[in-house]
Parts: sequence; structure tokens; C-alpha cells
Amino acid sequence: MYTVPLGRSGLDVSAVCLGTDYFGSRTSPATAFELLDMFTDHGGTFVNTSNIYAFWIPGFVGGESETVIGDGMASRQKRDRMVVATKVGFSYKDCGEGLRAADIERECERSLRRLRTDTIDVYYAHIEDETTPLEETLEAFDRLVTAGKVRCVGASNWRTEKLIAARVLSDVHGWAGHSVYEFRHAYLRPDANADFGKQVVASTDLLDVCSSHDIPLVAYSVLLSGAYTRPDRSLDEYAGPDNEMRLAMLREVADEVKATPNQVVIAWMRHQDLHIIPIVEASTMRQLEENLLATTVKLTREQVRKLESLTA
Repeated sequence: MYTVPLGRSGLDVSAVCLGTDYFGSRTSPATAFELLDMFTDHGGTFVNTSNIYAFWIPGFVGGESETVIGDGMASRQKRDRMVVATKVGFSYKDCGEGLRAADIERECERSLRRLRTDTIDVYYAHIEDETTPLEETLEAFDRLVTAGKVRCVGASNWRTEKLIAARVLSDVHGWAGHSVYEFRHAYLRPDANADFGKQVVASTDLLDVCSSHDIPLVAYSVLLSGAYTRPDRSLDEYAGPDNEMRLAMLREVADEVKATPNQVVIAWMRHQDLHIIPIVEASTMRQLEENLLATTVKLTREQVRKLESLTA
């Protein structure tokens, strides 16, 4: 797998990022280690986790994913080959929701211990916090960068206007600004009334900000939990009027390039003028292999045009 620069962060990452939400919970540590091995054996370097993964699964409290990743990197001596992204902001265990400086700094230390590393490569503000001054949040992240505990800072699930305000403040104060954004993004557009809770769908305005400032978009939920191909998965939140046309075009292009619809979705994101890095998740080796092979799928300009004619 080839690598791409992570915007202006100075980091190079694999063309796809491995999502690890359920590592250590639904996905056993043994299976997680196998998936990590397959990912790195195929040239994968970019791994995405969070301090809260996966507290919502009965019997788990959060931190399990980071712990498994840390154990896997240590046992295989792969830390220097990996770019690890984790997050802070959601509530779990004894940590309240928000981006107060004390919480950011405490959770950074916890994540460092679980990941068994001295530095977090990408540290995201996982949500927006309307109760904490933006200056307090940005300065706390900057202190972590200055201390060498974080290499670069990102934001996830923020309103576009808040991202712009953060960029201006960071420039004014000389703080480490956001080098990368992470948002929900898929080939199908959501229904106008879809409710994803605290998850925010990448808007046209957000994509314009990414393009104008050379900020990569790390996209999550790109495969809609398998709903492109699995009849047991719902597309109710993506029930736009042209949904069937989009799916038909996706299948047509998949047939042309002899790939699966999931692979074409991943390839379509990689063929955008915008710098998009899709997060792929898998609970089995077969699923991961399918997703990794998407990096070899090449689309012609005409095929991209056909797909994009339904996404304008």
C-alpha cells in the first residue's frame, strides 16, 4: 500500500486508516492482533482509536481499544512503523464530556499509558465543547505538542464555523492548529432528517475548508456498516430520493472494474481532488483483505464522473 502526506503535519500515513472501535471488546485481542498484522503486512501504518472505545458495549468501560493496540505494537515491536490517532472529548468512566484543559491533559496521559508510547501521533478533539472557552482547549492541545506528547492536533465532529474560529485563534497565538479533520462521510448522502447524534456529516462548507487550507479529511462510516452490500443492514438514514440510482451506479462501476461496491466506495474517495483518507473497519480477516485491496482499484475519469454526477 502506498503512503500519502497527512496534510502539513509532517507525517506520512497509509492511504487507508484502520478503524479499531471494537478491538478488545467485540473483537477479541487475539483477532485484533491478527488484523493489525495483516494491516501492517500490507503496508498499512495509520491506526484510528479513541479513549472511549468501546464503553458502550456491555461489560466494557472504555480504553480497551487503546490497550490492545498498545499491546500489539509492543509485542511485535511495530511502534516506529505506526501512526496512531486517538481522541478526547466524550464522557466515559470518571471523565465528563468536554474539552477542558485538565481533562485533555489527564486523558492524554491515560492514552499514552494504554498505548504504551511516549507520543500520540494525532490527537483529536472528538467533539465540540460549547461550555469551555475555545482558547482554553486550543492552548491545552498546544502545550501537549510543545511537551512532545502529541505530534499533531485534529478535530472531529465540529461545526465548520468553529473550525474556522479555531484556525484564526491558533494563528494569532502561534498555537499548534488543526492539521487534520475527521468526519462522517460516505458515497451516499444522508436523508435530510437523519440524526447521527454527536456524529457530524462532512458538509460542503467543511469540504471547501479542507480544500482551501490543504487539510486532509479522515472519513469514518464510509461503508455504512456494510449496508452497500448486506441486506440485513439498514439504509434508512440514507434514504434520499436518488438512493437507488446511486446504488445502481455503484454496482455498475464495480462490475466494470471487477471490484466489490465497498472497494469502489473506498477507491472513489481516494480519487477525489480533496485529500480524503477513509477509515476501514473489519472484524474478520476476509473483510479486511477486501478493504485493503481497494487501494489497488483504479477508476477512470469517466467512471469517477459517473459516480460524482450523482453526488453533486
